[in-house]
Amino acid sequence: MGVRSSLTIREMPVGERPREKMLLLGARQLTNRELIAILLGSGTRDASALTVADWLLSEFQNLGNLADASVEELQGIPGIGEAKAIRLAAACELGRRLVHSPPVRPEVRSARDVVEHVQGVMGHLDREEFRVLLLDTKHRLLELHKVSVGHLNGTLVHPREVFKQAIRRSSDAVILVHNHPSGDPTPSPEDIAVTRRLVAAGRIIGIEVLDHVILGAGSYVSLRQEGYITDEGVASLAIRI
Repeated sequence: MGVRSSLTIREMPVGERPREKMLLLGARQLTNRELIAILLGSGTRDASALTVADWLLSEFQNLGNLADASVEELQGIPGIGEAKAIRLAAACELGRRLVHSPPVRPEVRSARDVVEHVQGVMGHLDREEFRVLLLDTKHRLLELHKVSVGHLNGTLVHPREVFKQAIRRSSDAVILVHNHPSGDPTPSPEDIAVTRRLVAAGRIIGIEVLDHVILGAGSYVSLRQEGYITDEGVASLAIRI
């Protein structure tokens, strides 16, 4: 396996370098060779990490064979020392375990479920925080995303920031939640106005806002239960909160 001429990664345009490309576009947009190059971290004096990744893929033919290779077999590739071989083997083993251990995603079926899920991280804050629960098509929790941190009297919430991560995670629906450090969960006029604006924005982009839960000291208010969020003009939901 001879050394072939190639640009070093530093000589490549910034947008084509694996690490920078991953930061810009996300890991899913990278090719197998680019992901392997990131794991390798570096190449050799005469070959870039991308070239060494090409050698690995050529030798083992596919990712399955690469994942089954031993540390000793990986070290048979030029540019792969013990440390890099161990790193590759560990990454492959993590991937294998992930396949057999799908993430547990709790279902969110009520405002009480929301409170139970967020109370531990939001129940004792001295500043107002606005978070959004991102849900899949079966209303299982994908992520609890922090949107903004305000001050004692309020927080700044923009639809763009609320739905950006929801779109990124292909969420089917969201639930809004924020805390009142005063301990009184009674919704303010601003809370109601923000809720209506976000419900309207969600309808436009096709991500339903199921509820907005306000946390107080040992109590909470659901704006759906209070009648501020309804299904009027919206297709029937699989779950009523």
